[in-house]
Amino acid sequence: MLRKILVAFDGSEQSYKAFDFALELTKLCPGTTPEVMVVSVAQPPEPADIVEVDAIIDSATQHYEELFKGLRDNAKERNIEINTEVVVGHPADQLVKYANDKKCDMLVVGQTGKSRIESWLLGSVSKRVSTYSPCTVTIVK
Repeated sequence: MLRKILVAFDGSEQSYKAFDFALELTKLCPGTTPEVMVVSVAQPPEPADIVEVDAIIDSATQHYEELFKGLRDNAKERNIEINTEVVVGHPADQLVKYANDKKCDMLVVGQTGKSRIESWLLGSVSKRVSTYSPCTVTIVK
């Protein structure tokens, strides 16, 4: 039984698909609607300059809050309430930590569109999340 679904959201086409998938998934849970949490991660630059970091985090938070308004409207049309939050750090690490701290039953993430070379060198967020997540991970294409 799903009680808590975490959706990783970065504003990409794949993250919108992941969000829609999570909302559709709630319909398959008879008797109770799972809590849907949408999390975006603001990633500070490296090396970090304190003034630069604060400005980037503020800008990212404002950007995601604007996008969250559309997600809330979309969910409301389906009679689903969502919780949204912006966290700071490395995306995969923060998503895994959030899923663990909130005791999520499922983490839904969009597949990235990186090239094979970039994925090999850097590792994709979806790959790292699926490796280290404390819960079931669904990667949406």
